[in-house]
Amino acid sequence: MTSTPLITNDAVVLGLLAVTLGLVFWTGTGPTPFWRRFYAIVPGLLLCYFIPALYNTFGLIDGESSGLYPMARDYLLPSALVLFTVSVDIRAILRLGPKALIMFLAGTASVMLGAVLAFLVLRGLAPEVVAGEVWRGLTTVAGSWIGGGANQAAMREVFEVDMNVFGQFVAVDILVSSLWLALILFLAPRAAAFDRWTGADTRAIDDLKRRVEAYQAEHTRVASLPDLMVILAIALGATGLAHALTDLILAGIATLPAEWNLADYSLTSRFFWVVVLATTFGLLLSFTRARRCEGAGASKVGAAMLYVLIATIGMHMDLGALRDVPGLFALGAVWLLIHGVLMFAVAKLIRAPLFFLAIGSEANIGGAASAPVVASAFHPALAPVGVLLAVLGYVLGTYCAYLVGLALQALAG
Repeated sequence: MTSTPLITNDAVVLGLLAVTLGLVFWTGTGPTPFWRRFYAIVPGLLLCYFIPALYNTFGLIDGESSGLYPMARDYLLPSALVLFTVSVDIRAILRLGPKALIMFLAGTASVMLGAVLAFLVLRGLAPEVVAGEVWRGLTTVAGSWIGGGANQAAMREVFEVDMNVFGQFVAVDILVSSLWLALILFLAPRAAAFDRWTGADTRAIDDLKRRVEAYQAEHTRVASLPDLMVILAIALGATGLAHALTDLILAGIATLPAEWNLADYSLTSRFFWVVVLATTFGLLLSFTRARRCEGAGASKVGAAMLYVLIATIGMHMDLGALRDVPGLFALGAVWLLIHGVLMFAVAKLIRAPLFFLAIGSEANIGGAASAPVVASAFHPALAPVGVLLAVLGYVLGTYCAYLVGLALQALAG
């Protein structure tokens, strides 16, 4: 990259990123056959990361000198977490039945266990692959595969992952998880054979379809200006409160004995507390009338914030670094293989239908972007079920990925 980028004004850079995101979504949802075939191969999310990375790599912009990422990290990311978690309906999730929740939690547990086992396997077979700061990059994938992009970005900040390392693991995340999604979609039309193998009783799924259709009819509405202003008030208000309480918490921690070594557990990290508090506020609000904002598109507003963050993260990537780490893709493949084996084993053990395995896995691995796609492969009315479980993943993602990070840190020594 040249020492002086072509564009140095952050206002111009933000406009460029917004136009880039708009073009990705416009072409990705249009009727043109070429673009339909293109996005069937190349995920739109990948472009949202890597087109800004190309801008940075070829000297059009300089992500390191821009103030856009700190803005998106400190304000948009916590706000997105609030809006993703405020829509959680715990009672509706429980009505899905124990097997759906068991498969979802099995997906979470297998991602956590798979991270540790894959690290140990590669350390035994090819120790150079997991040497150095690789464990830090794994924490970001754990955040993505349990929750989503917001949790992934949160782990990047909490464990101070180098941007080049982060960019390498974004590529691992996208490639490996896309292959897994393709496998799940391949299996969907073969659900009957899978259900015979597991001995699953699928009668509850028909009832599930009826409940989902009734929920959609009851809650979905066209967003008005007051709706959008309330959504912003919830998101930015909770984020502001999270920052205010973080100031108090860190002031209290500063008075504690140094020998407690709280920094080793990221408890002195400002960003850690902001993210945890924002997630917690969103979860608490989900038990109030604030949850009704989801009918007006709260999670869509959160997703828009998240994609701006994704683009600003891409600005920091040096794509040339990908040539140096082919072993990382093997690490990701081993990790997801462990996840898949454990998911199939649990499905057989509890006689769960393929539908529950598929959405339980993708609600973790793919999050809200792909879980509804998988659910729709079984029946269009079931798409919100994938979103419902994926939102639960956003709640667990920060906490569980943090525990994975501590385990990997201990193994890395």
